[in-house]
Amino acid sequence: MKSIWRNKYRPANLLLAAGAAFSGAAHAVNDLPGGPSVRQLNLPLGVTKIAQEQHFLHTVMMILCTVIFVAVFAVMFYSIWKHRKSVGHKAANFHESVVVEVIWTIVPFIIVIVMALPATKVLVAQKDTTNADLTIKTTGYQWKWGYDYLNGEGEGLAFISTLDSSQRAMSDAGAKGAMPDDYLFKVDNPLVVPVQKKVRIITTANDVIHAFAVPQLGIKQDAVPGFVRDTWFRAETVGDYYGQCQELCGKEHAYMPIHVKVVSAADYTAWVDGKRKEAAAKLDDPGKVWALPDMMTRGEKVYAANCAACHQANGKGAGPIKPLDASPKVVDADHKVQLMVLLNGQNNGAMPSWKQLSDTDLAAVATYTKNSWSNKTGQLVQPAEVLALRGK
Repeated sequence: MKSIWRNKYRPANLLLAAGAAFSGAAHAVNDLPGGPSVRQLNLPLGVTKIAQEQHFLHTVMMILCTVIFVAVFAVMFYSIWKHRKSVGHKAANFHESVVVEVIWTIVPFIIVIVMALPATKVLVAQKDTTNADLTIKTTGYQWKWGYDYLNGEGEGLAFISTLDSSQRAMSDAGAKGAMPDDYLFKVDNPLVVPVQKKVRIITTANDVIHAFAVPQLGIKQDAVPGFVRDTWFRAETVGDYYGQCQELCGKEHAYMPIHVKVVSAADYTAWVDGKRKEAAAKLDDPGKVWALPDMMTRGEKVYAANCAACHQANGKGAGPIKPLDASPKVVDADHKVQLMVLLNGQNNGAMPSWKQLSDTDLAAVATYTKNSWSNKTGQLVQPAEVLALRGK
């Protein structure tokens, strides 16, 4: 089928190839299983019953609207042509036809009912989040997703999912050369769920409006600061499914992918066990006193995963993004100034809050920025200092 499609539209392929040659970029040319396809025009069939019902409903509505369009305009153009003045027809002069008025009232009413009944059924099913096997809160941040497992197996797990740093580097370099099929969809921590289980997704946001959307699962729900919304899905097939934030949320909107990994029940249990051990290993005592070398090593990792996307790896910033290299707030011996920015953000969210990071991670990244590039201050920030400022 794919070869037929590509042969049928060979001129389009030539145009795309020519455009890529002149632009100097060669982006991914293969379908991404569980994600977007090359030249995809229609909704995906999906791996949930809701997604499949949405696809069917969309197809039926498109056919119905096309039939109505063709019928109405066919009658209109036939009437215009058949009764034109040039062949001797004269305009009729009449008023109030009860039969016509009844017809154009009843027929549209029937059409609306025919369209509304299946649409309402699907819409109601989409909102039925009762009896969920697993409940996960997804929080939109500028620009990443936070996942908190609230109920069900895995309860208590929480982590941040960010665009893979290597793919961000590809984008910053101009996306030149051969791109992977999952370009700008690969994340460091995918959302993992078991197959054939009802998963309730609660959405909210930390800063601006985001939207959690995975087409293959048939879900799209706005994430609004200060409010909670919910939706659900039950994946019927093991696999990787991809989506993106579908609400324009700022300059990094294109770098906010969603990766949902559906696994077997046994694999999910093993993943939960591994994630719990990983979380326990990272559960640092905020009262622990760290040495500078250890804090620098940890801070470099935190910076690369969370800060380098905006401030750059060299700390120079870009455009409206202020540099951290030689920044007065960073090199200031009073750590409070920098820590308050990290905890609360500034400039109306242009610099987001990073409260979701642990006290140790925030202390580490502050220490790293104070001792990197030209900032050779020798200053060391301890987790206890961050803890003392939380909530202020």
